Amino acid sequence: MSRLTSTEVRGIVFDLDGTLYVCDRFAAEIQGAAAAYIAGLKQISQPEAEKLMAATRQRLTTESGTVQTLSAVCRELGGSVQELHRFFERTLRPEAYLVRDERVIGLLERLSEQFSLYIYTNNNRVLTTRIMNYLGLDGAVHGIYTIDDTWRGKPDEGIVNRILEEIGLPPNEALFVGDRYDVDLRVPEQLGCPVYLSQNLEQLLRLGELLTPSSPADTSAAPAGPQAVRS
Repeated sequence: MSRLTSTEVRGIVFDLDGTLYVCDRFAAEIQGAAAAYIAGLKQISQPEAEKLMAATRQRLTTESGTVQTLSAVCRELGGSVQELHRFFERTLRPEAYLVRDERVIGLLERLSEQFSLYIYTNNNRVLTTRIMNYLGLDGAVHGIYTIDDTWRGKPDEGIVNRILEEIGLPPNEALFVGDRYDVDLRVPEQLGCPVYLSQNLEQLLRLGELLTPSSPADTSAAPAGPQAVRS
């Protein structure tokens, strides 16, 4: 069994939505906005659009063997990811749902003293900036990568390689943190990056303990999970 210590990791690349914050109500609002976009595109009711999107996601997931993103569903149904995100910018109000958590702010501030921190998200830059500012997370982050940088959403091997090149880290020194293994972590892990699956606040806060010099994190061949960093 190998061990991953804080001296081996020099940078951490976080997903945003569902990782640095978890808010089911806002997640539902995003899904609802996407359904409203598809309803307008297809000239159907929003409930019909929701059913169509759910069926399409299930079909794509079955065909590919991996969980499919909202962007992939949108493209499959003839929509434009660019237009979808412009619709998000006009209609979504994250400030109505999100709550600042000082524990998360403190975690990022502490981690930023030892590691360079980055955001890599399938959200767009306008909403990402609003969310980060509202939650008080922007000050500790060294760089942000959003879907509208290239309009190539996760998972994408080329984008992960580009991020590693731009932040100047080899794969083994860049820890990727996300809440969806297939979307956020599978590609980085295949490229040799350590990964950490975090799906709630407790798992996120535990990352700080795992990366302290006095408490190295175990790694093994088990699937990436909330209690282990995997490399």
